[in-house]
Amino acid sequence: AQWPGVVEAMDLIGSTQVQGRATLVGNLCNGSPAADSVPALIAAGASVTIISPNGSRDVSVEDIPHSPGKTTLKKGELISAINLPNQNTNGGDAYLRLIPRTEMDIAVVGCGVNLSVKEGIVSHARVSLGAVTAKVILVKEAADAIIGTSLDDEALTALSFAASAACKPINDKRGTIEYRTHVAGVLAKRAAQIAYKRARY
Repeated sequence: AQWPGVVEAMDLIGSTQVQGRATLVGNLCNGSPAADSVPALIAAGASVTIISPNGSRDVSVEDIPHSPGKTTLKKGELISAINLPNQNTNGGDAYLRLIPRTEMDIAVVGCGVNLSVKEGIVSHARVSLGAVTAKVILVKEAADAIIGTSLDDEALTALSFAASAACKPINDKRGTIEYRTHVAGVLAKRAAQIAYKRARY
């Protein structure tokens, strides 16, 4: 698959029974900050086609989430398609999440990373985090931390710091503010390493 990270994220949604009836668009339009597919789609640079009685328009996935349970869709609009671009040459992506149980649980933190590598150097990157703010977010500072690097320890540390700095999580039974903030940095680092390996090989 061009987008194994997106596939991995889709595979984590609900159970086999849920996956047999649910849709990827439904996971997005549910408006959950912890939706598994959304960080992976945002990292991939995916867009959606929105249709209404007034016509159609394409919008980046990161512009759809608004707040818990809410999207930016207007009255009379619905999403008719999710559009994934072709993966960049020497590109790779990954999605990781932390959950309290081993399966069928809501993410404490989710992270999608997509990057391209040229001669061992990261030339392009997108990093997205879920369950750490009121909506899934694209973290440009985290991507900037690794662009132009060989993803060495210094770059990974900078990536981890930038990911954690973007967090504004809540305290709940699944994780404290401090815990989620720390985990976001750890997952960003690990997902970047997986994406980098996929991009090179």
